[in-house]
Parts: sequence; structure tokens; C-alpha cells
Amino acid sequence: MALTTAPGRTGPTRSARSHAPRRGAGRDRHGEGLAGYVFLSPWLIGLMGVTAIPMLLSLYLSFTNYDILTPLSEVEWVGLANYERMFTADPSYWHAVQVTLTFALVAVPVKLAAALGVALLLNRAWRGVGLFRSLFYLPSLLGGSVALAIVWVNMFNRDGAFNSFLALFGIEGLPWVNDPEWALETLMLLAIWQFGAPMVIFLAGLKQVPSELYEAASVDGAGRFSQFWHVTLPMLSPVIFFNLVLETINGFQGFTAAFVLSNGTGGPVDSTLMYTLKLYISGFTDLEMGYASAMAWVFLIAIALITTVFFSTGRFWVHYSDGER
Repeated sequence: MALTTAPGRTGPTRSARSHAPRRGAGRDRHGEGLAGYVFLSPWLIGLMGVTAIPMLLSLYLSFTNYDILTPLSEVEWVGLANYERMFTADPSYWHAVQVTLTFALVAVPVKLAAALGVALLLNRAWRGVGLFRSLFYLPSLLGGSVALAIVWVNMFNRDGAFNSFLALFGIEGLPWVNDPEWALETLMLLAIWQFGAPMVIFLAGLKQVPSELYEAASVDGAGRFSQFWHVTLPMLSPVIFFNLVLETINGFQGFTAAFVLSNGTGGPVDSTLMYTLKLYISGFTDLEMGYASAMAWVFLIAIALITTVFFSTGRFWVHYSDGER
């Protein structure tokens, strides 16, 4: 109960004093906010200097004929000429789009299927499973490194280890990386082989599936395949969605292996001319940085649209444990 001031005495009541703002509280909040910005400043500087400002500059350059050698103050504004050329007058651009779509549509689903299959095998408690998990994850640690791409090219050339293995069975090998019909498939195989990262995410998702669901399905007479189809996949759908989005974006961004395999040309016969490699050739080989900037922005918009489609359709097949979609 609040105490009032005695008659004849002045001053605030105890209740008023308890609710009065503490002197200097605003200054303390201001100091905390300033300290937060100080700690965030390295990230903010990096965001502006490495990402935001270069992106805005590339947007401007996409409407010019900038060639790297010309000072920015002297570049010529060409409007939509780069975009018009891209869509109507550059056959190699559409070939790069076709190669990239083929790569993503084949490599990404197969990679996710392999990752899920191995995750199901490694989800069992058997001896040495930790070692096998590490071995399967090891290729993903190398990522898109140049060294790994060089090893892969040497493995699949005419005198490589893969042809030596086929020779044990009397099969004559091919120069896989130099054959236009098989060069892209070789890149796909390399991408699929690096399924360790999505495999680990699938393993984490499998650990979260309640065992009671499998027990209930087994009591109802469901076999292994029915349990996988009606229990595992629905419960794993958020993880599948997450892996699908990330791996699709990574699939469209493939560059290093294609560059190493073709020596930066997209060969043989443009069979490995990925979109990012075409962009690199336009900007740094042909010195058409304005045109390359236009390609980069179309690429960004295309990936954003694909991601939007995934999120728009995910509500029809992604199930969460709380019953929401």
C-alpha cells in the first residue's frame, strides 16, 4: 500500500518515487545502443564495402559498355542494349542456360537421393558407424576446391584411375573429360559425390523422428517401405525442403570444376559452359564487364524466382510436427 506524505510536509510519495524515471537511464540506453553499433561495425562495413556497394555498382554497369580498362567516368551508357543482346543476339548465352539447367536438374535430385539413402544406412547403431559418417562427409570438406577438381580431371582422363579400373574387366575407357558427350556428366558425378553436407542434415532430421510413429505403423501392419513413405518422408519434409533450396542454389552456382576441366573455355565444344563460367569469360576474358554485370543480375533474379517458387509450393508438401504446413 502506497504511503502518503504527512500533513504539512512536502515531497513525493513513496509510490511516486518508486515510479520516477531513474536519472541517467536514457543515457545508459543510448550507451548500450552505441556499443551495439560498435560491435556490429565490422559486419556493417563488410556488408557495405563488399556486398551492397559492389552490387549497386554492377547494376549501374549493366547499362553501360564498361570493359575494365576504361575509367568509370568515361563509360558509355547503352541502356538495355546488354539485356537485348543477351536474350536475342547471343546463342552461347542460351547454350550456357541449357547446360546449367541440365546440370542442376540431374545433379541436385541425384545428390539429395544419395545423401538420404546413405543417411538412412548410417542412422543405425552399429559398430564403426561414426567412422563411416566421417568418411562420407570428408569430400564435402573439400568443397569446390581447385585441388579436388584437378584430381577429378586426372582421374577421368584417358590414362586415369577410372579407365584403369574398367580395364580390369576388359572394358576400354574413354577420355571422359575430353568427350563432349560425357564431360558434363563427369562434372555431375563430382557434384553428386560431395553429398556429405546434406547427408549430415538428413541424419539430424532422422534423429528427430519419434520412434513411437514407427511402432504405431508397425502395429498397423505397415512394412519398411510403407513406414518410409508415410512416416519418414513426411516427418523429414522440412529437412528435404531446406536441402533442396540450398543444393539447387549451389547447383546453379557451379563454377570451379567446369573452369578447371575446360581450362576456362567451357569446352570441349562448350559442353561444360556453365552460366557462371560464361559470365566469367564475358567479364574477364572478353573484357565486357557491362555485359557480364547484366548477366549477373539476370542470374540473381532467376535464382530469386526459383527460390520463391520453392517457398510458394512448399506449403503443399512440407509437413511440420505441430501439424502446420
